[in-house]
Amino acid sequence: MTTQSVPQGLQSKKSDYIVAKFGGTSVANFEAMSRCSEIIVNDNSVRIVAVSASAGVTNHLVALCKADIDAAERQQHIDGVLAIQQAILTDLTLDNDLALGFNNTFDEFQTLAHQILTTEQQHDELLSFGERLSSYLFTQVLRLKGLNSQRFDVRQVLKTDSQFGKATPNVAATALAAKEHLIPLLESTVIVTQGFIGSDENNVTTTLGRGGSDYSAALLAEAINAKSVHIWTDVVGIFSTDPRLCVKATPIARLSFDEAAEMATFGAKVLHPATILPASRSHINVFVGSSTEPERGGTWIEREKSQLPGIRAVTQRKNQILLTLKSPEMLLASGFLARIFTILSECNISVDLVTTSEISVAITLDNAPNASRPELDQECLDKLAEFCHVSVENNLTLVALIGSEIVLRQHEMNLMQVLSEFNIRLICHGASKHNLCFLVEQSESDAVVQAIHSRLLEGELAA
Repeated sequence: MTTQSVPQGLQSKKSDYIVAKFGGTSVANFEAMSRCSEIIVNDNSVRIVAVSASAGVTNHLVALCKADIDAAERQQHIDGVLAIQQAILTDLTLDNDLALGFNNTFDEFQTLAHQILTTEQQHDELLSFGERLSSYLFTQVLRLKGLNSQRFDVRQVLKTDSQFGKATPNVAATALAAKEHLIPLLESTVIVTQGFIGSDENNVTTTLGRGGSDYSAALLAEAINAKSVHIWTDVVGIFSTDPRLCVKATPIARLSFDEAAEMATFGAKVLHPATILPASRSHINVFVGSSTEPERGGTWIEREKSQLPGIRAVTQRKNQILLTLKSPEMLLASGFLARIFTILSECNISVDLVTTSEISVAITLDNAPNASRPELDQECLDKLAEFCHVSVENNLTLVALIGSEIVLRQHEMNLMQVLSEFNIRLICHGASKHNLCFLVEQSESDAVVQAIHSRLLEGELAA
């Protein structure tokens, strides 16, 4: 359903509204919340604020979803959630309406958290409490700044299917619900709501997957036909690479939707990959900036192409699998690839890169700890082994050069010099002019990224 667009009957002239999203570190404590409130006070176009759980809360909630923790450990995690919220409340007194809602919500949390949870539906319900609690606190912080602010339960409008753990949004239903319940409030009220969560057609709580708060903000922006969505995080925009790896990494002022989507997909962690989907299809600009240093600006993601062709950034995504399938039957035969991809689809495994030769096909799969797709299991391997030889390599990293109109020959000499120093398992280029990807040993990937950034990007960035 994510490929749907808002129904024609609900579309209108784009509003002047902005949806702002604040991540976990931005709402970690009272001081951080106060800084974020100043951003909203200084821009009266912000009418919806989507907040994440306060930093640290989600880790406790994830731990509570495990069935094998004992009573003492369970209580420790419950107390951990309470401690994070109580630390904020030492500097904050909730109004009666917010206090009632917060206390009732926390009671619900404790009741569920003491149970052994056995279903994905229960997990989603428990994981939702982080955002539900922080939104009460942030609403009060805005009221202290003199804003007419109201907490709003996003489950009233953000509608999804019932795929618990990683629900698919129902764009049409969300637009209809927003028109009825949300848009009438925006003229006079700043709405504080939750990222990451929604509800299905039976009003049962669902989640969009970890990191889905960015996605939520973009979906809400699409539903109200906003002019832009602002993602406030702990870094000053999207960088040319991870600044923790390369001290000369610099923020990129502007990216196209295609470039940003490639960066998010191939490892840049500042922005959730799905955020680009609603923004791109509804022509909503996206801004990424630091809530601790808003005056430094950030990165704008827009529909227009970037000003110059060439490589803009280098990213990496660790914990990759290389699956190589070989069979003489593939030579001059039809249906071999279709058979492979049918099996992978049946096993709910999504493919990233594909390269082929006359008798073999090499495929990369994501095996990251928080990946939404399952690991490559033995049942899947057994099905593939019925008609081809199967080889599996682990501990690999996918490195991607991201940019606009990338033509390999423009960078071939420098790139080949860099890569000649490392063991390259696969190179993929041609399907998109926005990326050039290759697999390397995970133990070497940081060094690969540093070398590429130093030799291919730092001279251009300095210029």
